[in-house]
Amino acid sequence: MAFWWSLLVLAFAFAICKFLLILIPPKVPSIDVDASDVLEYGSQSQENRFIYVPPRGAAQQSGKKVQCYEPATMKYLGYVPALTPDEVKEQIEKVRKAQKMWSKTSFKQRRQFLRIVLKYIIKHQALICEISSRDTGKTMVDASLGEIMTTCEKINWLLSEGEQCLKPEYRSCGRSMLHKRARVEFHPLGVIGAIVSWNYPFHNIFNPMLAAVFSGNGIVIKISEHASWSGCFYFRIIQSALAAIGAPEDLVEVITGFAETGEALVSSVDKVIFVGSPGVGKTIMKNAAETLIPVTLELGGKDAFIVCEDVDVDHVAQIAVRAVLQSSGQNCAGAERLYVHRNIYPAFVSKVTKIIKSVTAGPPLAGKYDMGALCMHEHSEKLEALLNDALDKGAEIVARGSFGHIGEDAVDQYFPPTVIVNVNHSMRLMQEEAFGPIMPIMKFSSDEEVIKLANDSKYGLGCAVFSGSQSHAREIASHIHCGVAAINDFASTYMCQSLPFGGVKHSGFGRFGGVEGLRACCLVKSVVEDRWWPLIKTKIPKPIQYPVAENGFEFQESLVEALYGLSIWDRLQALVNVVKMLTEQNSTGGNKKEK
Repeated sequence: MAFWWSLLVLAFAFAICKFLLILIPPKVPSIDVDASDVLEYGSQSQENRFIYVPPRGAAQQSGKKVQCYEPATMKYLGYVPALTPDEVKEQIEKVRKAQKMWSKTSFKQRRQFLRIVLKYIIKHQALICEISSRDTGKTMVDASLGEIMTTCEKINWLLSEGEQCLKPEYRSCGRSMLHKRARVEFHPLGVIGAIVSWNYPFHNIFNPMLAAVFSGNGIVIKISEHASWSGCFYFRIIQSALAAIGAPEDLVEVITGFAETGEALVSSVDKVIFVGSPGVGKTIMKNAAETLIPVTLELGGKDAFIVCEDVDVDHVAQIAVRAVLQSSGQNCAGAERLYVHRNIYPAFVSKVTKIIKSVTAGPPLAGKYDMGALCMHEHSEKLEALLNDALDKGAEIVARGSFGHIGEDAVDQYFPPTVIVNVNHSMRLMQEEAFGPIMPIMKFSSDEEVIKLANDSKYGLGCAVFSGSQSHAREIASHIHCGVAAINDFASTYMCQSLPFGGVKHSGFGRFGGVEGLRACCLVKSVVEDRWWPLIKTKIPKPIQYPVAENGFEFQESLVEALYGLSIWDRLQALVNVVKMLTEQNSTGGNKKEK
């Protein structure tokens, strides 16, 4: 009794000590990042304050400059260089040299890098969100939800579980290799190339960078030409954090430019991560095939948002509107097709109509708007075309949000939040990715019908299913062919960074997040060694040594049955035959030596 009591006291003391250690914050240095030139009207020259009117047509920007402007106000922000293929390759070589040094660092040093970044993010949330808002048109709240929280959660997960995920993992050896020890090792691939989209300029840089750097890689990130201004500032945060721990300054590089810049990146790195459209994703796969490098693609989405008849309509309607207007109408792939049970259809439409009519679009930093501008001004033309096609085929608009004050010189950068009903799958709006603040709502009558509708899409990123019965919602979600599913919620899967994130079909393949995403940045190496070496070593049995004995195949037959036979008696009989043949072979070999 005394022994168990002592053991209990020691366990309790250990738990108390661990708890006290949690209360003691680690020593994390602060970093200073110069933001004087990115604060509104900070040190911008007078000539950079004009209203920018992009030229019409496919080639909106050309030459060696990427022009940057605020989509919500069209204020000119300046330009960044469009790197040539040779310049891209120079950057990659610099990162490759730095990575060789970084790959030898400890997880302790890598965690310190993460803590420095996390500390800066928490202390400068408003700055990060304002820069994201100015460059993409999203509101400050949406920037916080999509940029800050997701990145902080990623860092927190890596700090708590990242090292464990990358430690060698021991596996079973099977019956034939009982004398061996088997493991999987995870080594850095080298230089990761990431080509990221504009909708989350902060998180889309940090998400691949954090995984790559923590797993011992270097990374070159090609940021979107539609969000290069903010990306170049966010790069300064990474540079300062690397410098604070004495890491190689060239370990991470951010490059800017157009298609040829991205193509040069794909041809020179050890793995490509791409976030963007299916069309560009296919091109990247073709280019990556030339060097047979692995590719992770996170492409378009047309997610189903399913509402069963037993839900709290007011509650789900609020979630639905948030899902469609997420990031100021710039990330609507997460809820582009709404299917509502016909028994609650009128009530649901009425509720979302009321909410949408209260939504106002306008310059997000004014602080009184629910929705900002579309990042790409020409995108409104595509949205209008999708709506017109639906209207021509019998659909009906029942509500549109309003605009706030928009300057006369602002061109096509806003699209009013829109509720449209009487839609069906013959309409482009229900088949093509809209990526805009449009809420098409369709009726369904049964689980079988809504599952069929949800799967009637070339996309397969995610889905959200709502029901008063959680098991009912879970059952519907289990039949939908997609990569992520939220039960009675929207987008919660991405906030769980222990989970892999990605899609199927035209939504891509490969995964971010979780152990799957982290290990995807690694060379996965299988290793086998003798368990009790040098006492027991691998030895080729006599019957199959060269020259192979006449009974060599008979020996193999018996050995296979001894190891894998379904009947214990058959296995024992086969084992006797194996021993018998080995004994005879050894005896024959011994007699030959005597002669």
